[in-house]
Parts: sequence; structure tokens; C-alpha cells
Amino acid sequence: MDKKEIWKDVLEIIKISVSQANFNTWFAQTHLVNLTDLEERIIAEIGCPTLYAKNTVEAKYYGLVQDSLTKVLNKKCELTFVIKENPDKLKAQITSPTPLFSNPEEDDKFLEVLKKSRLRPHFTFENFAVSGSNQMAHAAAVAVSQSPGSAYNPLFIWGGVGVGKTHLMQAVGYGILKKDIYKNILACTAEDFTNDIVEGIKTKTTLEVRKKYRKLDVLLVDDIQFIAGKDTAQEEFFHTFNAVISAGGQIIMTSDKPPSEISKLEDRLKSRFEAGLIVDIAPPDFELRCAITQIKAQEKGLPLTPEQAQIIAGNMDTARKIEGILIKILTEYKLRKTPITNELIESLVGKGVETGERGVKISPEEIIDRVAKYYQIGKRALLGQSRARPIARPRQILMHILRTDLQIPLEEIGRLVGGRDHTTVMHAVEKITQLASTDARIREDMSKIRLGI
Repeated sequence: MDKKEIWKDVLEIIKISVSQANFNTWFAQTHLVNLTDLEERIIAEIGCPTLYAKNTVEAKYYGLVQDSLTKVLNKKCELTFVIKENPDKLKAQITSPTPLFSNPEEDDKFLEVLKKSRLRPHFTFENFAVSGSNQMAHAAAVAVSQSPGSAYNPLFIWGGVGVGKTHLMQAVGYGILKKDIYKNILACTAEDFTNDIVEGIKTKTTLEVRKKYRKLDVLLVDDIQFIAGKDTAQEEFFHTFNAVISAGGQIIMTSDKPPSEISKLEDRLKSRFEAGLIVDIAPPDFELRCAITQIKAQEKGLPLTPEQAQIIAGNMDTARKIEGILIKILTEYKLRKTPITNELIESLVGKGVETGERGVKISPEEIIDRVAKYYQIGKRALLGQSRARPIARPRQILMHILRTDLQIPLEEIGRLVGGRDHTTVMHAVEKITQLASTDARIREDMSKIRLGI
């Protein structure tokens, strides 16, 4: 039996039963590792790229996969799931860009067009991890890339810092250009737009600036909230918006809040923004952060194990922070020739973490007070000898924050926390690091302690 053909048929059946986003997230990277025919039944070994994918597919989709495989093989099947990369995928060199076209000259031309449009080559749908927090936004963006100017126009994507708004918006532009390299696309920030307007007024080239923006097929504007309160910029964007839309062009905007909550934004702009589709992207959950970590690590050529990705995802709450920690790891790995170990990652995850408001570093005493207040236990008990879980776990969290956020030496932490041995502190740090990667409650507690809530 040809395992590749069998699994291809299975995936075609699964594709009908789940959304495109769920299929891309959980099934696209799976493969059939092995089939064992026991006459009465077949045991199928399914390979998943990560622990998180394995656990999710096994828990949520076991019956669907089993039924689909039974249909294809026409025989009762039992499944086992393993963490194993698809060998066909491993053949690709992740560190070097995959050719976009068969002709290298076309490749160069496409990259030049991307640069002119101010689109980033790695911001594609293939590099965008999908989960429940961004599934609707992803589906809307894909629809727009397939039918620009007609599906969801304008598309307004909002959410907090580092949740993937810009990536998703730029992926639409990339997808449209991939289909038609002659589309006139421009990605800019609201600040860029405002600066161009101001420069046009100064140099008496307003007509050229208007032509630059109003003749576009696709206009992608990041952080549109920054034009609020700027009368001239709002006036020009109003007319630019109308010109692009009326000519059949597509507009996509991102913001940190929905149009209705952007103060000092003119009502006529709010009404136009709200005329299309408004979707939000929630902060990434743990599973999504794991996927983001792995995708970005692959882009950078970093050989992370699933466990290491889990450690990073458990301690970094946004894609931007994940990117930052991966750059630190890359520096250690390539420039200093340091092996990537769990210990290295654990030592780096706390560096640069903002503590308190506006990223101001606070004192160890303040951290101790916050932990005691948050868990409603006395400082004497927190720093004492009790090993009861309601006191021991907050104490371990205290030691973890002192080590990872404030970078205090192990011996000094031991002295601060009741005169403990440095090995006890090491154990506490490792324990909470592991728990934070799997326990949402622990992550939430530490986040609130850091913010002083």
C-alpha cells in the first residue's frame, strides 16, 4: 500500500469535515508513518510535527481520523499518534527562501515588486499560525486575498500588540501579488501617510501624493488610529478611501481598537470603516504561541525541540516577545557557538522582561510584597519553612520571578527567601518554568503579579 496516497485520500475526506483554518493548523503537516495489517484490523501510526499537534489531533479528532482511514482502507482501523516530522518536509531547506517561481529571474522580479509595495517576504499565510484566537481574522484575510475589492471591503483588523495584525494584512498583499504581479499595492503606516501629506503640503506636491495613494488597487494601512485628531490627515484619508473603494480597490486597516473606540476619529471615517468587516485577534493562547515559536524558529534556522518551544511559549505572552527571545538564542547559537539546551533557554527567557508599569524594574522586596498580597498569605509564612502547597507554590513562583525577571543570583535569592540553599532555588525556577508552559493559571498568576494587580 502506498502510504502517501492513502494519507492523501484520508486528508481529502477530513478537509470536508473541518474548516480550512483547522485543517491547515492541525492536519496539513501530519503524515502516515506506518501501517500494520493484523488481518482483522489495521493499526495506523500517524506522525504529527509537535507534541501540541499530537495531543490536539488525538483528543479532538481521533474519531474523524479513524472513520476517514477506515473508509479509505475499507477495514477497521486503530490509531496511534507519534511526534515525527514528515520526511518530505525535512528535505526542504528552511533557512533559505523557497523559490517562488520556476525561473530565477521571475523570482527576483517578484521580490523587487514586494519591496516596492513595502511587503515583507516572510509575512505569508503559510507562515501564519492559526488557532481559535485568530481563526476568523485569518479566514477573512484569505477570502480577501482570493477576491480583493469584493469580499469584505474594507477589512478592519484590530487587537493588542504582537498578535499578528500586520502579518495577516501583509499576507493578503503577498497573496494578491502572487496571483497578479502587476497589481498596484502599497503597505504603509498611518504615520507614513500623514508624513507624506505634510511633506506634500510643504513641497507643493500634494497632487503627486494623492496620485500615489488614490490610484492603488490595494491599500494596506497599519495603525490607522494614529490619524485620529489630525484634521488634514483625516480629510485626505477620507477622500483616498472613497477613491480607492469606488475604483474597485481593496482597503485593509489594522488598529489597536475597533473604530467605535478610537477617540477623535471623525464620524464619517468611523462609518466607512464599519461598512466592511471588523474582526479582532485575541492574544495568542499557549498552543498558538507554541506554533508561532516553531514557525519563527524554522525561519531563523534554529533547531528547537518541542520541549524547548514549550518553555518559550510558556514564558512569552506575545509573538513579538517570542521573536525577541529567539533572536537572543540565535545570537548565542551562531555567534557564540553555544549549544541550544533547556538550561540556556531558561536562563534567557527572563532577561528583558518588563516588570511593573512601563517596564520599570522593581526591587526584590516589592516582588515579595506583591506575591504575599496576591496569594493573601503573610510574608512570614511565605518566607518561612512551611511546605504546604498553598504556601510552597507561591514561594516557588516568587523565586522564579526573582531569578528570571530581576536576574538575581541563586545564592542571593536563597538568602532573601528565608535562607534557602541555591539548589532549592534552582529546583523552584525549573519547576515553575515547566508548569508555566502547561498551566494557564500559573501563567495568569505570574502576569498579574508582574503588573502589580
